[in-house]
Amino acid sequence: MFLSCRKSVVGVTCRRLPILLLLLTSTVRADYTSSPKAQVFIDRMVTEHQFSRESLQALFYHANKRQTILDAISRPAEKTKSWADYRNIFIKDARIKSGVKFWLDNADALARAEQEFGVPAEYIVAIIGVETLYGRVTGSYRVIDALSTLAFDYPPRSDFFTRELEQYLLLTREHQQDPLSHKGSYAGAMGYGQFMPSSYRHYAVDFDGDDLPDIWNNLPDAIGSVANYFKSHGWQPGKQVVLRARPEDTLDSTIVYNQIVPPEHSIGGWMKAGLKPISAVPSETLALAIKLDGALGDEYWLGFNNFYVITRYNRSHMYAMAVHQLAQAIVLGYQADGRDHE
Repeated sequence: MFLSCRKSVVGVTCRRLPILLLLLTSTVRADYTSSPKAQVFIDRMVTEHQFSRESLQALFYHANKRQTILDAISRPAEKTKSWADYRNIFIKDARIKSGVKFWLDNADALARAEQEFGVPAEYIVAIIGVETLYGRVTGSYRVIDALSTLAFDYPPRSDFFTRELEQYLLLTREHQQDPLSHKGSYAGAMGYGQFMPSSYRHYAVDFDGDDLPDIWNNLPDAIGSVANYFKSHGWQPGKQVVLRARPEDTLDSTIVYNQIVPPEHSIGGWMKAGLKPISAVPSETLALAIKLDGALGDEYWLGFNNFYVITRYNRSHMYAMAVHQLAQAIVLGYQADGRDHE
């Protein structure tokens, strides 16, 4: 028999384990107590933010490397699916109807968010609909596992997820929450709107006046936080998001499509390059060129500033288009219900 002791957030516990069980346990667990990268991270959190080293060592004993997280991040839908297939995931009758119901059930908070932040209610609803199916699917991974796995075992974006892990620990300390308790996506996104920890700390708002911005359980806070995120990233009230375009015979073959950058080229410039909007737009309006592989062939679009703002939520032109088209379908359903959302 061996004596097995381990630290936890409540102290040290010991128990006797048979040799076979001890061996099985050691092969199944994959915590971060022996990870050099985790130890460097702990050193920095102790030095820069005055965390307890003992508490962090105990925390990372409980943080597990998850291969399923590494597998998931290597094949996101935005990079592996055509637009036709990607669109079919989100623009469905059931999701549209659920969006209309969500709007009706939360009409007061959505109307107040639209008035305060200038973001149309349908786009707030669509974000929550795309991200979590209106709160039904908020993620099954422990946030500490997701962020630790990606910070310490995913070199392509280790720096980003290390910063998010830092923000997560600061967030849970500020709100006196157990960092082992929260669940989210494989990337560590949380709550109705799937905020990363840094977004939570910067953009989450207390929208119901209880002095706690809660995007996990509080719908007014989640609604206000999504609207605040859009406003903070430059949403322009009353402006278009995206417009279908028609390629001319003179279409410039050197056009670079689907760039996730602020619009830099004017509609007048795009028209000279052979990409013509299907309805009139001031020639000085700035736009991005978008090309999608739709069910009926290539689709051409011109995305304006508000389209770019949506990509700040998720850096994907297909994601932004799905949010836009879901929003348009939801607002039509809402209006058909006979309710005025103004």
